[in-house]
Amino acid sequence: MPEKPRILILTAAFGEGHNSAARNLSLALDTMGAETRVADPCVLSTPNCTALMQWGYRLVTTHFPRVWEAIYRGTDKCDFSNPKLPLMHNPESYLAGLVEEYKPHAIACTYPIYPYFLERNFAETGHRIPVFTVVTDSIEINASWLRAPTVHFLVTDRTTLETMRCWGIPEEKIIDTGFPVNPAFSKLTPVPDDDPCNPFRILYFPTAKKPFIRRHSRALLDASPDVHLTIVMGKNFRLLQSRAREIKAAYPGRVRLLGWTRKVPQLLNRHHLIVGKAGGATVHEAIAARCPMLIHHLVPGQEEGNLRLLQQLGAGDLAEHPDDLTEAITQILAHHAEKWRAMKAALAAHNRYDGAITAAKFILKEIVDRRS
Repeated sequence: MPEKPRILILTAAFGEGHNSAARNLSLALDTMGAETRVADPCVLSTPNCTALMQWGYRLVTTHFPRVWEAIYRGTDKCDFSNPKLPLMHNPESYLAGLVEEYKPHAIACTYPIYPYFLERNFAETGHRIPVFTVVTDSIEINASWLRAPTVHFLVTDRTTLETMRCWGIPEEKIIDTGFPVNPAFSKLTPVPDDDPCNPFRILYFPTAKKPFIRRHSRALLDASPDVHLTIVMGKNFRLLQSRAREIKAAYPGRVRLLGWTRKVPQLLNRHHLIVGKAGGATVHEAIAARCPMLIHHLVPGQEEGNLRLLQQLGAGDLAEHPDDLTEAITQILAHHAEKWRAMKAALAAHNRYDGAITAAKFILKEIVDRRS
């Protein structure tokens, strides 16, 4: 029997999009008979330093987004092909050992610095393995992705493909697979566009900014008595729960509270609208569930393209302030939810709910083609 294909999937815990894409791609490949290993060389090689950097990343992106924008724009000028970048020696050495030990047939990178590490390793060992770079951002693409040495870029949408092509990347290297969302999306049925919208179910993902959970929740609930709100606090449950319970008590029968959950695909497919931040995973999960979205928190730079994609599709918009949220919900529900139905139709026409499956099929086909 032919050897089972082994795929090493590399991620980094700086933004949930990278981890989500890696997990979902692994799920899809596993169902197709491949063997996968998901690894974060930064966490595995320097756990304490990486934990501190993660804390700083969350702090800055949540509370000081303009500071993060300056940092993000600055990385456009970083030369990741330079082997002497600070803090990168240990992750690069760890990755070299991991490749030697696991001996993968292909490597998928959901974080842009790893292809540079791998290129140096291949040059040193003389043994090349095909690298697939899974670009988790949309439209607004950092130069660290664009310069990455890779066999193929797997991207989220056609507009992103065209953006990268305009940077001089050959079109045959860019594959429009869609964001690797959970394969479960391909089997779930979203809320139909002829739903009566009474109640109108909103799925709300707050950030760690404590004052905003009450302001946003009240703005959404006050927009219409038809609004029922599910608040998913996730990792911020302990931080936000007291304020969330105040909202639940103030609007009896209209608020549901959740902490950490693995059932986001199911939740999205049972709700009419999502309100959250513009992270790559969240935006593309909303698209996969054909669930229109309002963005209440935008990290400048890396998340701007995700907002632009929603706006291009006619499936979502920015509503950062409570008054904006109230006005947006009022407009969406006006005239028997006419705008909401148009947003649903736009998402149905876009028809993207199986990115991980498409990416997995492409990677496996490339492995087979290279063996033959």
